[in-house]
Amino acid sequence: MSSLVVSLFWLLLFVGGGIFLAYQRIDLRTSTIAAGIAVLAYTIFGEGAILWKLVLWALFGLMIVPNLIEFRREKITKPLLDIYRKMLPSMSDTEREALEAGNVWWDGELFSGMPEWDRLMSYPAPQLSEEEQAFLDGPCEELCRMLDEWEIAHERADMPKEVWDYIIEQKFFAMIIPKQYGGLEFSSYANACVIMKLASRSATASSTVGVPNSLGPAELLLHYGTDEQKDRYLPGLAAGTEIPCFALTSPQAGSDAASLIDNGVVCKGEWNGETITGIRLNWDKRYITLAPVATVLGLAFKLYDPDHLIGEKDEYGITAALIPTSTPGVDVGRRHYPLTVPFQNGPTSGKDVFVPLDYIIGGQEMAGKGWKMLVELLSVGRAITLPSSAAGGGQTAAYATGAYAAIRKQFNTAIANFEGVGEALTRIAGYSYIMNSAVSVTAGAIDQGEQPAVPSAILKYHNTEMMRMMLNDAMDIHGGRGIMIGPTNYLGRPYQNIPVGITVEGANILTRSMIIFGQGAIRCHPYLVSEMEAAMMEDLPAAEQAFDQALRGHAEYFLTNLCRAFIYGLSGSHLALSPYSGRIGTYYKRLAQMSAAFSITADLVLMLLGGGFKRKEMLSGRFADALGYMFYASAALRKFEADGQPRGDLPLVEWSAKYCLYQVQMALDEIYRNFPNKWIGLVVRHTVFPLGLSLRQPNDYLCHRVASALIRPGETRDRLTEGIFISDDPEDITGCLEDALHKVIRAEPIERRLRHDRLEPHGLEEYSEWLDRLRDSGDLTQEEVDILLAARAATRRVIMVDDFAPDELLPQGGQETAGSKKKAAGEKSKSRKAPKKKAAKKKAAVKKK
Repeated sequence: MSSLVVSLFWLLLFVGGGIFLAYQRIDLRTSTIAAGIAVLAYTIFGEGAILWKLVLWALFGLMIVPNLIEFRREKITKPLLDIYRKMLPSMSDTEREALEAGNVWWDGELFSGMPEWDRLMSYPAPQLSEEEQAFLDGPCEELCRMLDEWEIAHERADMPKEVWDYIIEQKFFAMIIPKQYGGLEFSSYANACVIMKLASRSATASSTVGVPNSLGPAELLLHYGTDEQKDRYLPGLAAGTEIPCFALTSPQAGSDAASLIDNGVVCKGEWNGETITGIRLNWDKRYITLAPVATVLGLAFKLYDPDHLIGEKDEYGITAALIPTSTPGVDVGRRHYPLTVPFQNGPTSGKDVFVPLDYIIGGQEMAGKGWKMLVELLSVGRAITLPSSAAGGGQTAAYATGAYAAIRKQFNTAIANFEGVGEALTRIAGYSYIMNSAVSVTAGAIDQGEQPAVPSAILKYHNTEMMRMMLNDAMDIHGGRGIMIGPTNYLGRPYQNIPVGITVEGANILTRSMIIFGQGAIRCHPYLVSEMEAAMMEDLPAAEQAFDQALRGHAEYFLTNLCRAFIYGLSGSHLALSPYSGRIGTYYKRLAQMSAAFSITADLVLMLLGGGFKRKEMLSGRFADALGYMFYASAALRKFEADGQPRGDLPLVEWSAKYCLYQVQMALDEIYRNFPNKWIGLVVRHTVFPLGLSLRQPNDYLCHRVASALIRPGETRDRLTEGIFISDDPEDITGCLEDALHKVIRAEPIERRLRHDRLEPHGLEEYSEWLDRLRDSGDLTQEEVDILLAARAATRRVIMVDDFAPDELLPQGGQETAGSKKKAAGEKSKSRKAPKKKAAKKKAAVKKK
């Protein structure tokens, strides 16, 4: 055997063996023993110079040192603990409680660098019960038929009384309330499906129904309320005799709840003719959904006890209480008007409102625990209402825009055939698939007992942002049809509504730059929380022991991810693990590669910046992008498997995976370019991406296949828009789209034949006259003429826009304009009326002022 081969053998043994041990996360003791055996074997059988053998023994000696527990704790752990305590960022109680909210789910696996795919695949696909499906097909479907967003927003500034009555009668406000209290007791997935369907019809209705079934009095009572409070309020909330709202945001404190100045002081006061110990409350809140119509007010305030009537503390902190709005001193104020979306929203205030102590949710023992209660429930509620609303709005944009692009013709061809339009259609379809995947997978996990705090923030941010991009693309494709507001415009209202969903529950800038990674880095890291807890211990020996254990695990975790990231990058992810083979398996491998790269990058940045990372919001935002898109890629792959791998959905899942993985890669690259230490960033970049940035955006061929799924009826389009309200009425605001699409598709073969024969109208000859001439000449049959006329009429109905007489556009109580005075007093509006069902058809869509 040649000396070169022998040398390569020993090189592979040491380098490859070391990488293998780290790759497999073999513990330090076992790795040290394995290294010792290898060095001993080389000493006996190796042919290298004595100097090399001495170097190897020296390196082995360094490996032994960390195994000497007492020496390691004294010389390594203790100094590092002192440094760590200085680097540890200050943390308020509200920050700590927010970080401890919920639990770690699939986000923890993505942060680990070696995701366990079995954990993701073990969650069953969410399914609706027969009762839940019947509710969607019955009351929810009927409610959607009753809703006319033009009438709600432009004529009433509220939903009609019959709609409110129907919502209460069918218990839309009681989806999360158990049956023992008269509620529906639906699953989180069913809750998401209902909100999604309503959002596809009316943002006003989805907001109105969503809030009571999210973070509100019912949810707080179910988890923290006393039996007496549950018995008092839940039956009324389920029956609709009580309307809830929850007041947190105030002018001084929006996202920064710690700055609340709304207060309650424990004192003696009169209640029902008796002197009792209670709370005197003063508050000023705004942006409170359902506040103008609420009968029971959930209130967040800071509780003080200066006279120590309930304990030894002067200040208890944020507390939550339930207060009937009929209580003296409560003022619900007037309504807000959020971008003309007229869901009931407004301010509320209270001046010297005295209430008993048992108004605190959970009773006196829950005093000061309000923020903990809120953030724990927000980790669930935030994952359902807003993400589902965004997904429903996005699905409607996909459904309508795909049909419109196939119907609308320019230059004698459907605009869907233009590649620029197809590019926008691709994004609309792809985003819709991604959003739906994330909602269904996350809601299903919640039903399995998870409380996904970080994924809920990811969904809130990305779903609302994707909806923004989808509607921008949809408006571009529709052109003038989209911007002319009126009873038949199905895009204008959702487009106006976008900033509302983006702003609710914290502006998206804050969610991206501070919450997603700021919370995820601590919650999802397998050792960071343990290190922080150890550093905060007052008992120094116990702190050193706990910190030593966490630090050892952290070191093994870091080395493992470093090796995995390098191996995955060097092999183009081929050596990564995947639960499936073939093309789909490739995306799992790429995702594992990104997970390893993300983990090592996050670890290094946190080590270098320590507590200073809190101020690096641009870096935090890029980490949030990487973590978010890894989550969405996982969700898309999981949904594809849960759906049974339908062949027609393959372009959608491939586009979603490619798009998300590319976004992860580019977010990481931006982090390396802005690394706290330029040279370390350069080294890390070449370690995790040794072959360069190899991932690319989906190619044009794949984009064409995705876009085509939107413009033709079929199973793929049905699955992509499953769950939204779809009318079969050709007079409906969106039902006319589907009617026209089918008629246009039926007419296409006839039109192609006519174009091929170069038969065209002559001069000013009307279309119908031309068809009659072709029929008389034998070029068309009467049936074909009828098909072409029906397609032309249906197309015209779709592409026409609303118009108004000037006096119809007068603001309420406004003055006549010069233009309106020129019109005859009795001139009728030329605007087309919003289609209605049954009795609703008799109502005018635009009323004279």
